[in-house]
Amino acid sequence: MHDERPVTETRPGGSEAHGDRTTLLCVPFAGAGPSFFHPWRDLAAGRWHVATVDLPGRERRILETPYRNVVEAAKNEIDDVARELGAGARVVLFGHSLGAVLAYELVHLLSTRDVHVERLIVSGSPGPWTQRERRAAGLPDEEFLARVEEFAGFRHEALDHPEMRELILPALQADCEMHEAYVPSTDEPVSVPICSLRGDHDGLVTQEEARQWRDATTAGFSYAEFPGDHMYLVDHGREVLDVIEAESARGR
Repeated sequence: MHDERPVTETRPGGSEAHGDRTTLLCVPFAGAGPSFFHPWRDLAAGRWHVATVDLPGRERRILETPYRNVVEAAKNEIDDVARELGAGARVVLFGHSLGAVLAYELVHLLSTRDVHVERLIVSGSPGPWTQRERRAAGLPDEEFLARVEEFAGFRHEALDHPEMRELILPALQADCEMHEAYVPSTDEPVSVPICSLRGDHDGLVTQEEARQWRDATTAGFSYAEFPGDHMYLVDHGREVLDVIEAESARGR
């Protein structure tokens, strides 16, 4: 990296259920569900209570219609998110790619709830006012999947199974559409520190774009890189958590 005991699922009253630990709230990237972050519970090693934002169109909500607008998704999910975090909760938000801009919208909304957001960790994303030039939304299925594979640097093996592909593809297409069409709900920056992370060979997000997040906060900003491409976090979960811990310690 270059610088500049499993826990339970979150539930109503969750801040009491896991003591005084800060919750690390993870927001899935395009096509992903909460299960991607389940290994982080062990990797967190008691440092945080690890929870996820559970979006429609995947896993236990597979039969629900996925969102196609980031701002709408944040507004519709915020009440459930705040309720599950619990009154007075302390939270660090983490989001990768699509998850980064959705987490940014959630920080704005959580500021009006009785939830203390300590820090926002964004990964693999340009600043919220920069839209991606190369797009996948709207392409025919095979071209769409080829473009997404190019963006991500790998192809999920589930997409090679017709039944699984039929389940996964609609949410993945909707996620790409809402990410590529994203426009922030406000020009006001957040008042919590932001740390921006990036794979050092990310062909989708440049270092300059990843550093644009410094303009999205009135508090501190930091930046770190990891070996790898756009999906570096698949292989570097432990190291990502170490950086989050170091950033959190710096803010105490």
